[in-house]
Amino acid sequence: MNRSYIRTVLTAIVAALSALSGAAQTITIKGKIKDGYSLEAIPYASINVVGLTSYGTASNERGEFTLQISGPQRKLLVSSVGYDSREVDLSDEKEQYEDIFLYAQNSIEAVSVKPPKVKYSNKNNPAVELIRQVVAHRDENRLTGQDYVEYNQYEKLVLGLSNLSEKFKNRKIFKNYQFLFQSDTLGTSDSSYVLPAFMEEKYSKNYYRKDPKTSAQEILAHKQADFDPRFVDNSGLSSYLQRLYDEVEIYDNNVTILTNQFLSPIANTAPTFYRFYITDTVTVGNEKLVELSFFPRNKSNLLFKGKLHVTMDGHYAVKYANMTVNKEINLNFVRGLNIELFFNNDNQEKYYLAKSHLDIEFSLSEKGKGIRGTRVVMIEDYTSGLVRPDSVYQIAKNTPAKSAKEEVPIDWNTLRPEPLSQNEANVYANIEGLQTMSSFKRVMDISALILAGYKQFGPVEVGPVNTFYSYNPVEGLRLRVGGRTTEQFSERFYMEAFGAYGTRDEQWKYFVSGTYALNKKSPYKFPQHYIRASASYDTKIPGQNLDFIQEDNVLLSFKRGEDLSYLYNYQYRLDYKAEFEGNFAITSGINVWKQMPAGVLSYQQMQPDGSLRTISELNTTEFNLGFRWAPNEQFYQGKTYRTPIFNEYPIFNINYTAGLKNVLNGEYNYHNFTAGAFKRVYLSQFGYADVNIDGTYILGNNIPYPLLTIHRANQTYAYQLSSYNLMNFMEFVSDHHAALQVQYYMNGFLFNKIPLLKRLKLREVFSFKGIYGGLRDSNNPDLSDQVYAWQRNSDGVVSSYTFDGSPYMEASFGVANIFKILRVDAVKRLSYLDHPNVPTWGIRARIKFDF
Repeated sequence: MNRSYIRTVLTAIVAALSALSGAAQTITIKGKIKDGYSLEAIPYASINVVGLTSYGTASNERGEFTLQISGPQRKLLVSSVGYDSREVDLSDEKEQYEDIFLYAQNSIEAVSVKPPKVKYSNKNNPAVELIRQVVAHRDENRLTGQDYVEYNQYEKLVLGLSNLSEKFKNRKIFKNYQFLFQSDTLGTSDSSYVLPAFMEEKYSKNYYRKDPKTSAQEILAHKQADFDPRFVDNSGLSSYLQRLYDEVEIYDNNVTILTNQFLSPIANTAPTFYRFYITDTVTVGNEKLVELSFFPRNKSNLLFKGKLHVTMDGHYAVKYANMTVNKEINLNFVRGLNIELFFNNDNQEKYYLAKSHLDIEFSLSEKGKGIRGTRVVMIEDYTSGLVRPDSVYQIAKNTPAKSAKEEVPIDWNTLRPEPLSQNEANVYANIEGLQTMSSFKRVMDISALILAGYKQFGPVEVGPVNTFYSYNPVEGLRLRVGGRTTEQFSERFYMEAFGAYGTRDEQWKYFVSGTYALNKKSPYKFPQHYIRASASYDTKIPGQNLDFIQEDNVLLSFKRGEDLSYLYNYQYRLDYKAEFEGNFAITSGINVWKQMPAGVLSYQQMQPDGSLRTISELNTTEFNLGFRWAPNEQFYQGKTYRTPIFNEYPIFNINYTAGLKNVLNGEYNYHNFTAGAFKRVYLSQFGYADVNIDGTYILGNNIPYPLLTIHRANQTYAYQLSSYNLMNFMEFVSDHHAALQVQYYMNGFLFNKIPLLKRLKLREVFSFKGIYGGLRDSNNPDLSDQVYAWQRNSDGVVSSYTFDGSPYMEASFGVANIFKILRVDAVKRLSYLDHPNVPTWGIRARIKFDF
């Protein structure tokens, strides 16, 4: 079916619908379409004369409409996706005004848009042919299809607690907070309130050039409701919310919202996953538009439902879009999601996105309290074809945001395309006033204790509480107390320390560090630039490296198998770190390290007479230099760890460590080169995969295995992403290796097709981990008596090895989203099953909050 034929058919549909009008007295109807619950205007609602669909129009962005009709008919049919249609009787007056109220449907698919008892098919379906034309013209109708574009953009993000009742508002605990509560204009009753929690505005100048492809944004002004930085990383909070409420680009194959990818209704594969229907024709000014309604074939998949208005001028551009999601979708904690997109013509008669409105409400249940957020993006002064010199793009990229707190105030009233509502205008002042209230400070203090594990006492804070008690077989009961300074002590200098005591080994351990920022800001804020000195004496399990958790966390006290190989470490470190705006970081430092074996761990070396000499301590001095590049990285910055907000961009690491013999008691020379890369690969409806590759090569001869790569093992019952979950501690050692780890999250693509599992909203996850390497002869205890002998377990059996001609591999199948927070994996070890005391399979669990 060629393009001209499709256009002829669609034009004929419009013409046929327009040929049914009668001749009679002309009357003019004006009015406004409103939501019957919230009284909010309903834009782009369809208004038609019953029986004469050619006499129709659509409400504008404010819900207003004007319609002239001729004929004996005196009844209007008003409809909008997501609402029950309504018929309205008219009088005989020549000029009439009507406020028309529509009420939300229980299900959008209640609208009868397909013939009864007729199986839906893509074949010979005019709606499918139309959407294929939209897809075919997608590149010419999007920004990246233009040679040069520039525009001004205003963004607004507002977040607050929603659906609060009068009873909740009047609780005694909120007696001093009544000024914060606002009437919820988006609610369903007059007694509903919202409690604002966050607001951010940004105004920018944007440039795009197709060849060479360049995009740049010059942020002209930025304003944000900040919380006390002792409790909240305001920049990280903004990044996280911006990631949840990402920009909606309908011309992309996938729309990223809530860190998930939803298939666009005009994606290449859209007809495979959606059902399309031509449900109406709309006249806006002189434009004839076709209304396409679309629904997901599988209601649990990450798909939208809604409607598109498509132009019939041969460009098949989207003029308007309204999208929401099905209630059965496999999405956590989301009670409501609605997207509206409005497109205008530019100076070259091309369509561009003039306004987008994204509204999401989060909740643990269908009813009750929730969190509602709204992101509005408005574009103005959109110009195509204006050529700019290269310097404009470079300046735009490097121009920092102008803060609303600068000495010369910014007149936001002149920047905003539309004024703030009265409720929004109060948010900044209300949140600023909130920070001064002692009762609110107590709430934040308690929250910090629960979430971060620290209790503040002015210039210092004590914690983390989950390390106060733990157990291991070498130290026995381990009691620990520690803390760190806060911004009240100093904004540029931070100290951290702890003391711990083991009831079995009867020894004290300690750690103390001092960090000084070199860029006149907190060392915990991006971009970091600091120098840190630290000293410690503590225990460690060789080969155990944990992410985002302390090694003496009480939950890690329970381990499988033999857990008797420990080290007592004295370490003195001097570290330097510098980050740059392009998310490029440099680290360097010196580490003086004395390690003394404990438990069953013993450092022994073969002597000429065949006996073993026990070595009480191993001393090394190391210099290290590292580079990290994470383009467009986003994260939430805590005091100790950064919580990454992953996107499609890769992360690269390169590190070099040199062992320095005869420097501060160092006993060995060696050179350790390590490189790694991480990439999240999005697969649209098939989920996404996290891929890690890394490798190491160590130059040096006669290097004892404690200074080589002891591969990351896990003997706890928690599933660890970066460790090998069925490998024993110290089981594998190498001086060169390459590794691959893949975590594949299908997001319920298979389970959504199984009725019982579909209702439970479970999700599949698969993983594979493989590593291969070896030891050169001079570093292999089996071939050289110049290095330490292999580690043995409590039974005297060798328990450390290198790779013997084949890789170590393990794989797992997991069920995620159990109770919306739990992932449980069945892990299978695939190689080296003949090693002593190794499991061939196991069950591991992990807490994972995800949308």
